Amino acid sequence: MTDTVYEPIEADPQNAWRLESPGDDGWDRSVRPGAPKKKYFMVSVDTHLTPPFRLYAERIDKKFRDIMPRIEERDGHRWMVQHGMRAEKLVEVPLHGDDLARTKAGAGLSSIEEEAAIDRRISDQDRDGVDAEIIYPNGPALLMWAGGNPEFSMAQARVWNDWSLEFTAPQKHRCYPACAVPTADVDAAIKEVERIAKMGGKVLNLPSKPIWGPDDVSAINYNLPVFDPFWACVVDHDLPITFHVASGKDPRAARGNGGAISNYVVHALAPTVEPVVALCGSGVFDRFPKLRFATIEANAGWVPWTLDTMDEAYLKHHFWVRPKLKYLPSEYFRMNGAASIGEDRSALLMMEPYKLQDNLMWANDFPHHEGSWPYSAPAIERLFGDMSETNRAKLLGLNAARFFGFDIPEKYK
Repeated sequence: MTDTVYEPIEADPQNAWRLESPGDDGWDRSVRPGAPKKKYFMVSVDTHLTPPFRLYAERIDKKFRDIMPRIEERDGHRWMVQHGMRAEKLVEVPLHGDDLARTKAGAGLSSIEEEAAIDRRISDQDRDGVDAEIIYPNGPALLMWAGGNPEFSMAQARVWNDWSLEFTAPQKHRCYPACAVPTADVDAAIKEVERIAKMGGKVLNLPSKPIWGPDDVSAINYNLPVFDPFWACVVDHDLPITFHVASGKDPRAARGNGGAISNYVVHALAPTVEPVVALCGSGVFDRFPKLRFATIEANAGWVPWTLDTMDEAYLKHHFWVRPKLKYLPSEYFRMNGAASIGEDRSALLMMEPYKLQDNLMWANDFPHHEGSWPYSAPAIERLFGDMSETNRAKLLGLNAARFFGFDIPEKYK
């Protein structure tokens, strides 16, 4: 138990449903800090961190400073301006209660605040029951994936990688930044993996497509042998790779009525399926059986359909498919893959029939609005009730500890 008292965060009236819970009667442990029961070991495999607003201007190679993404005021509106892309108007809406708290928790860091910010982050996660986390870029750092200049993308990635490892160093036992590796230039990507490993990085984040922009069949992709030296380097350093949503392409592809929903479902989450199929259907795991990957923030209700469809394509299109595989594509996912889930009822309903209890990992997506922070306890209690104690513990933390290499504190054993 803990004696820490946290300042209450009032839910916006439209978020009252977030507080609803059936409770945890019959559970051996609790997801609530300070509960009478022993708590589960909980790892959030998808969280976000916004760098200081001047970080890139101060650290990026001088030759790129004039093309760095920036915000401009035009006709009373704020616009995001990125090199080689059309400007995007920033839509600002009033926020209240927990919605406002999320924006403050993920706010940009000034150089004055930066020293103490890691302690505030730990406090925010402690109140949500999170014992360890995988941290992805937020805010301006997300823009590194956009554009067609591989050298510029890599320069931005190096800034994030250096700073995120520096920032989390005081809590490196529980905070693993996902180091960004743009993959349009395979040789440069290998060099960055070597550099990350030397700095002590634990996790790699790759774009869902190596080449940003519209599909081009002549472009390199993860199914092709051109990436074999890269996979060999990753395996040599025993680093898991992750594919976070909205990387590798601009997710804002729809506007107007329902555009926010289309952008989230179709243009951000759905493209994460592509690298899964590219890896599982191409023989990569026959050559590199120790390579492991995870999709992040895409949920996993689509995984059973994808497993079935990959196998169907392999079996029914056998006359087209090359190379021949040792196992069905679905088995490579079960042996080498994983997927994060938040409030994903469909994934949990299909978990046991599809034998995915060792492949799913929970996340609170701190501090994003689509995540469950700071009300992860009721969210988990709503969804994880019809589940065995063994599987509940796996999804909440044990699978992530195994996949990412977290040590489990004695108090949770």
